[in-house]
Amino acid sequence: MGLPVQDNQMSIADTLGLGFMTFAFFLGAGNLIFPPFAGMLAGGNMPLAMLGFLITAVGLPLVGLIAVAKAQGKVMAMLPVFAATTLAIAIYIIIGPAFAAPRTGLVAYEIGAKPFIDDTTATFLLGSLELNLSQLLYTMCFFTVTMLLALFPGKLLDSVGKVLTPILLILLVGLAASVMFLPASEVGQAVGDYQNHPLTKGILEGYNTMDTLASLMFGMLIIDILRKKGIDQPSAQTKYLIRAAFIAAAGLAFVYVSLFFLGATAGDIAIGAKNGGEILTNYVTREFGDLGSVLLSSVVTLACLTTAVGLVSACSEFFNELMPKLSYRFLVIFLSVICAVIANVGLTQLIAISIPVLMTIYPVAIALVVITFLTAYFANPQFAHRAVLSVALFFGIFDGLKVAASSLTGADGQAVNGLAQGFIHVVDVMSPVLSKLPLYEEGMAWLLPTIATIVLCLVFGRGRDQTAAA
Repeated sequence: MGLPVQDNQMSIADTLGLGFMTFAFFLGAGNLIFPPFAGMLAGGNMPLAMLGFLITAVGLPLVGLIAVAKAQGKVMAMLPVFAATTLAIAIYIIIGPAFAAPRTGLVAYEIGAKPFIDDTTATFLLGSLELNLSQLLYTMCFFTVTMLLALFPGKLLDSVGKVLTPILLILLVGLAASVMFLPASEVGQAVGDYQNHPLTKGILEGYNTMDTLASLMFGMLIIDILRKKGIDQPSAQTKYLIRAAFIAAAGLAFVYVSLFFLGATAGDIAIGAKNGGEILTNYVTREFGDLGSVLLSSVVTLACLTTAVGLVSACSEFFNELMPKLSYRFLVIFLSVICAVIANVGLTQLIAISIPVLMTIYPVAIALVVITFLTAYFANPQFAHRAVLSVALFFGIFDGLKVAASSLTGADGQAVNGLAQGFIHVVDVMSPVLSKLPLYEEGMAWLLPTIATIVLCLVFGRGRDQTAAA
């Protein structure tokens, strides 16, 4: 246990523990899987691709945490209550029980446990559902541990920040050292979009971590943890949250750089790999054999566990504040059970549903982070917030509809149902105009209109200020 803080001050150990905890919350299995694959595809253009990835996978989450600190957790205060609540609920459900949290248990099973299980084919029927027995037992145990750690939020700093994360860091440092000193091959050739646009491709690939959305959740969770540790002054909370953000960003950058290098030097071990997880597994198995498999299993399991704890805790805190009649402990138990169920039933369908929703909400989250820093420069902050986020949401909805229409189109090119036909019709009507926007094909048609709206609100504000001064 850390020593109690005094006079709104934290010890160096507590501050490092807070930073390590923040780092562990962000570092899920997806963060370990995306960089190696991107590094393999980038090849000789790895430096630019890696820079782009770091901008969106490290820079945006860092800025998101600082924005939450700057706004004292009230990043949506300028929005109408209904809109703010709806946006917050959507973010928490997507990053929590609907997608990200269940995925941590499933990926921990696939990479951290499945290689050591003799028979992974045993199934049983539960009503009309056919469930994998080993997967069910593992995810139940995984989310039971998650629940026990999340039930005591005041102790998260000590259990995650001072115990689990140092172990995880030691394992990651060992993996990174082996990658640097024992590269599997020479750096390969860039392929696909990484040949001509490595920086842009790296930036877009960084969105896959979804950590910008998570930063809005984790920032508010950390502020609550600081209150429970006796840090009551807003200025002190801001100071320590920003310090934690930089520690977490440094840790994430360290992991991503080493994993990008691993992918770029993968050589033969990457042949036939469909994702970074396979590259990572092949490298560790080749260089370290059974010991390497145990090492990788430990890294992935701890990374998934710490992220799951952070997600369940943050969601429980939020819904407890939204519905005080539901206690925090009840919500932790309830959400842990939901995560365990979803990790076994219909995850593929949920992923298909989540991607269009993410395409819709992610632009709003990024715009929200940006305008939080610019609030003081708007003559009418409330109008600016609503205008900018409305534009981001409008174009985000279109990007989401485009992805949904594509996913609901069969192999013959025909819509699979009436809903898909409706999506396709909307996309067909709007595409002739919106397709002229930069980054339309990459699903980022929202970027230029949102930036233009921010600039207009700033210019309008400057004019108002000058008029008032005159």
